[in-house]
Amino acid sequence: MPETPGPRLSALYRYPVKGLTPEPLQRVTLQAGETLPFDRAYAIENGPGRFDPSAPRHLPKISFLMLMRDERLATLRSKFEDATETLTIYRDGKQVARGQLTTTLGRQLIEQFLAAYMKAELRGAPKIVHAPRHSFSDVAAKCVHIVNLSSVRELERTLGRPIDPLRFRANLYLEGVEPWAEFGWLDKAIEVGPVRLSAFARTSRCEATNVDPAKGVRDMAIPSHLQRTWGHQDFGIYAKVANGGEISVGMPVGVR
Repeated sequence: MPETPGPRLSALYRYPVKGLTPEPLQRVTLQAGETLPFDRAYAIENGPGRFDPSAPRHLPKISFLMLMRDERLATLRSKFEDATETLTIYRDGKQVARGQLTTTLGRQLIEQFLAAYMKAELRGAPKIVHAPRHSFSDVAAKCVHIVNLSSVRELERTLGRPIDPLRFRANLYLEGVEPWAEFGWLDKAIEVGPVRLSAFARTSRCEATNVDPAKGVRDMAIPSHLQRTWGHQDFGIYAKVANGGEISVGMPVGVR
């Protein structure tokens, strides 16, 4: 789909397993009140955990392996297959683990690899957890995460170095919008093609944004820079899906 000259959807991403590789999408169908399909559908408990799949509830992200504390995760690449819910993990371009996450054996194959690879970061045996329709987002509400690429460039300008937008692990990346305009969208409707989103909160950033998503090393101090420069640690916004439909990269974006 050709890009429109005005505000538009520049990129789409999902994160099937919390803390692992972002996966780019060209198009996706959103449902009202839901996240992107398979977004944060799985997580990896760091040792004995409190997640009960029969009664799923939101838990603090420190319950799971995640980039805020476990930057070594970023040295891995993963691929998730929707039809079978199979996860393949690569290191340095070579497959190191593969398992169907809907089966006990498949989960064990992934867990065994992570137990060895993430040994120094673990508080106990890692466990892959999941519950139907539950999302292991950093916030309890089912929503999508939006980042304005013009705001990324403004952050780059003040830091004096390039920033990979994937540090912010958003679902929707927007182009053609004024820097920081997104902070004025709270309680407004964001229209992406046929889909209407309702923005409800700014995203408070954590130390995960300091991790280079390609190298798995901490090489920035983004939350503290935001605090020093603008007096807060917010970057990006959360929005709920009010009306569903299919969206695709290049679609126009409007705000009402």
